[in-house]
Amino acid sequence: MSTFSWGAFAVSLAWSAATALAVMLGTFVIALARGAHRIVDVAWGVAFTAVAVVTFAASAGHGDPGRRLLVTVLTAVWGLRLAAHIARRGRGHGEDPRYEALLARAPGDRRLYALRAVYLLQGALVWLVSLPVQAAQYGPAPLSAPAFAGAAVWAAGLVFEAVGDAQLARFKADPAHRGRIMDRGLWRYTRHPNYFGDFCVWWGLYLVACDAGTGAAAVSVLSPLVMSALLTKGSGKRLLERHMAERPGWAAYAARTSGFFPWRPRGG
Repeated sequence: MSTFSWGAFAVSLAWSAATALAVMLGTFVIALARGAHRIVDVAWGVAFTAVAVVTFAASAGHGDPGRRLLVTVLTAVWGLRLAAHIARRGRGHGEDPRYEALLARAPGDRRLYALRAVYLLQGALVWLVSLPVQAAQYGPAPLSAPAFAGAAVWAAGLVFEAVGDAQLARFKADPAHRGRIMDRGLWRYTRHPNYFGDFCVWWGLYLVACDAGTGAAAVSVLSPLVMSALLTKGSGKRLLERHMAERPGWAAYAARTSGFFPWRPRGG
């Protein structure tokens, strides 16, 4: 087999959609039982991992084994680390203020509104954003330079994300830092090292998909574009900075620190 397996890929798209839906519906049931919807943030990384694993199984016999294993492992490492980090960060806390504000303006039954506006929406985004992970598994050609370049970009992103999260967690754990702006470590060079890390992770996974052929590259290019928009203009950087805007010291920090891509501080 020398061409991209379009038929098998199309069937796999249905399996991955069902997988993302199942994870989000299961999370919705758990959230109702617990009385808090913040658990959906944990399910985000879990859903990507589940889609990667299901696609790996469905693509057996259709794609290069090395690329299938590579993209599945990269996705699972990223997704499970993110899920574990968010679970630790939210332990002992009540509902996330974002979901409280969202549900406060629900036009009808809050449970049904949460299902539509949070869980089904996030399930659809998981399916869309994971297209490079799915498409990469159906290219028959052996691993080559784009896959290795993609893995390197992914690794750089994971380091930024994990180190940035760890630095922020340590900073917040010190009572002496209460009310202060984190401006150390990676946070000295970008206001959002974790979001920049996510950006690199998904462009890296897209490069792995490009290694599966032009068809895989074309069908999945929307994924990193959507993720980039979410991180910079959607629920990532924009919303967080709106929340932080009134904090003492934020204006000065924002004035000297790059908004997204790492760069040396202005005036320093």
